[in-house]
Amino acid sequence: MADLSHQRGTLAGHPDVTEMRERYERVLGGRDVILVDGPVFLVGLYCAVSPFIVHFAATQPALLMHNLILGIAIALLAIGFTVAPARMYGLSGAMCAMGVWMIVSPWIVGTGPDAGVIWNNIVIGALTFLLGAMCIGVAAKSRRET
Repeated sequence: MADLSHQRGTLAGHPDVTEMRERYERVLGGRDVILVDGPVFLVGLYCAVSPFIVHFAATQPALLMHNLILGIAIALLAIGFTVAPARMYGLSGAMCAMGVWMIVSPWIVGTGPDAGVIWNNIVIGALTFLLGAMCIGVAAKSRRET
């Protein structure tokens, strides 16, 4: 009678094992991105809900929509950085630009913002800019290694 059980083996004898290991290391190599992706997502999430936390949703409806849309965009960038880092880290510069825009937006989008709204957007913008700069560094490091 034939043995039909499936034996689990290792890939050690596979002809492409070295290429697969190199590709795995290249995609996940160093995985510094994990240290950046989570905080980027959290900053985007906070940006989206900040009008309700800082209580300027009623007094600044334009900034409410602005922060909601920009927060969702930042969170989507973080998800993209996690899912397809090789493709998405090119948008790290856009994240830096979004950070600068967040800093100046209370005066451009808002109407007579108070100190809480201004500081809220300055902190979110500074964090977004710094995390974007870190993403640029991670992208540059991974390009040098490949």
